Amino acid sequence: MADTELEALSERLGRALSARGARLVTAESCTGGWIGEVVTMVPGSSGWYDRGFITYSNAAKRAVLGVSAQTLLAQGAVSEATVLEMVDGALRQSGAEFGVAVSGVAGPGGGSPEKPVGMVCIAWGALGGAREARTFRFAGDREAVRRQTVIAAVEGAIEWAERPVVA
Repeated sequence: MADTELEALSERLGRALSARGARLVTAESCTGGWIGEVVTMVPGSSGWYDRGFITYSNAAKRAVLGVSAQTLLAQGAVSEATVLEMVDGALRQSGAEFGVAVSGVAGPGGGSPEKPVGMVCIAWGALGGAREARTFRFAGDREAVRRQTVIAAVEGAIEWAERPVVA
């Protein structure tokens, strides 16, 4: 993949994480590993990228990341509650200090009035620290929704990594 925009974002993320001596973990559903692919495009990313989990099914979200069956039943896979549990599980399972998790409806099917195609939830978190989740509505076909998800996830990770360290 030759995408200078994604590569530039990944390089910025790598600089921010390296400056902190921190590593990133990813937990992906609708992007199927694309975030991990983008961050590892950068030479030296092994110094700041710990690992990625691709948990496409609900069973994988439960077994690998510890997302509760109750959350999945009550809120669904595409929900802020689910991605918050995904990022928690990814941080718990890894040695990383920062995490990002995504789940969404990339299309072309699978949408509903409550969760239309293009709805994506992303969560970011710091090990032993704060968590944040946001819901996005992206336009376009499957590829466009997934690409916008990757961009938003990496941009959010940059925001987290560039935050001042609180003593």
